Amino acid sequence: MTISGQWHERLEQAIPWGSSTCSKAPSLLPEEPAVIVRGDGCRVWDADGNEYIDFRNGLGPITLGYRFPEVDEAIRRQLDNGIVFGQPHPLEAEVAELLGELVPCAERVRFLKTGGEALAAAIRIARTYTGRDRIVQVGYNGWLNALAGGGPSLPGQRATGSPKGVPAAVSGLHHAVGWNDIGSVERWFDDCGSEIAAVVVAADYAEMEKGASFYPALRELTRKHGALLVYDEIVTGFRIAIGGVQHYFGVVPDMAVFSKGIANGMPLSAYMGSKEVMAACDRGGAVISSTFGGETLSLAASRATIRIYREQDVVGHLWRQGEKLWGGLNERLSAAGLPIRLKGYAPCPAFTLQEGADPAVRDRFFRAAYRNGVSLYNISYVNYSHKDADIAEALERLEQACRETAV
Repeated sequence: MTISGQWHERLEQAIPWGSSTCSKAPSLLPEEPAVIVRGDGCRVWDADGNEYIDFRNGLGPITLGYRFPEVDEAIRRQLDNGIVFGQPHPLEAEVAELLGELVPCAERVRFLKTGGEALAAAIRIARTYTGRDRIVQVGYNGWLNALAGGGPSLPGQRATGSPKGVPAAVSGLHHAVGWNDIGSVERWFDDCGSEIAAVVVAADYAEMEKGASFYPALRELTRKHGALLVYDEIVTGFRIAIGGVQHYFGVVPDMAVFSKGIANGMPLSAYMGSKEVMAACDRGGAVISSTFGGETLSLAASRATIRIYREQDVVGHLWRQGEKLWGGLNERLSAAGLPIRLKGYAPCPAFTLQEGADPAVRDRFFRAAYRNGVSLYNISYVNYSHKDADIAEALERLEQACRETAV
């Protein structure tokens, strides 16, 4: 048995799912690496020394690259001074101020560790600010707020059951609506608009361009009914534009949550919004508190990461290299007769299947990609360390994967 295989067995015995993050648990063994032990730039290695050009990037947080020197050095410097204290650290103010300069809605900012809990905080703030209970959700907003099998998607429909572990009374206050389905959002407001605290929206990566009309429509509708508009910018922040989709599309929400692009892999999330709305979690308001909310290593990494974004054309690089890679891969998939395409904006496109295609073909292609030393995910990303030579090499390997899949 390989060393990676041994680790896989130990993980399966000790941890449900074999991983603390469901999406990281390998599903395409033996081609997919069971464990990753090292990363450098845009490449990762498993426990047996196999190298992969990586487009998973830790499921999105690695925007600059693994072991990015300026960020790692910032972490080391702060480590010499301590990790967490019993009072705030100046880094909290510094990073909050940087976000305030770059993100349109960010008049006030607070920190947590993961995107899902920051969205839960935003929902609590929205309920406190408006005095209302219902939440309309577009897209996946983290496991704390997941709606799988939850409340009805349209007024008048019966709930189909709560997510496991979520009381029906809670699930029944959350309503799932599809991306760009403004009609369904309008029907919810027509039905119970005075009870809706917020619309929380995460972009559909394959069809993000529809945000050009969807975001303005949501902005108008929420203002009309006195509800808040909250953007889930966990993926889009510092990737589509420095200030996320609100920067890119020019439609400013009341609140937003940033996480994956904020600290090049260190665990950090930020929830932010207008001064008036964020006052709802100030003294005397909703209690949102975490011992590790001001942990300094992540904040030091974030300060260094954000400064690099400002001083170098990181986002432009993600667009250019992404267009080169994913456009080239689409050409190769088409030439091989495979019914798979990358759709969406170049920094974070989605693998999609053409109508009528067997879903198993995507798994076969991903297995072939792993065999040829390329690590992919349903939403794949380039990072700032993917240089021209890396993109060219990846396309050569992926062309071979296309040939193998088409056989």
